[in-house]
Amino acid sequence: MDTIKSSAEISSLFKQGRRFSTPYFTLIASRTKSQHGLDGRVAFIAGKKSGNAVWRNKAKRRLRSIRLDESPTGFNCDVVLLAKARITASSYEEVRAAYRDVLKKARLAEQV
Repeated sequence: MDTIKSSAEISSLFKQGRRFSTPYFTLIASRTKSQHGLDGRVAFIAGKKSGNAVWRNKAKRRLRSIRLDESPTGFNCDVVLLAKARITASSYEEVRAAYRDVLKKARLAEQV
């Protein structure tokens, strides 16, 4: 899965994508008809309002690790994972379970 690097593309996802919230993060997803392959793309965002640089790095590391562990392949969707303040205070297993649930709710993964 590739990453989304353009702020314009991230902004368009914020406007057009469907939002699914958990206590730890918000998933914003939008189906793509692009040349980026069947795996889609992803962006990890941890805002400055939520914490300092150490907190933001820890939050993004946690989001990247659950995405690698749990993401299915072939869902052809651009995804933004927006960290919330509780993500670093909770256990990895809680965040992973929330990620599985939100993928099912978003119908991005039928088998997770």
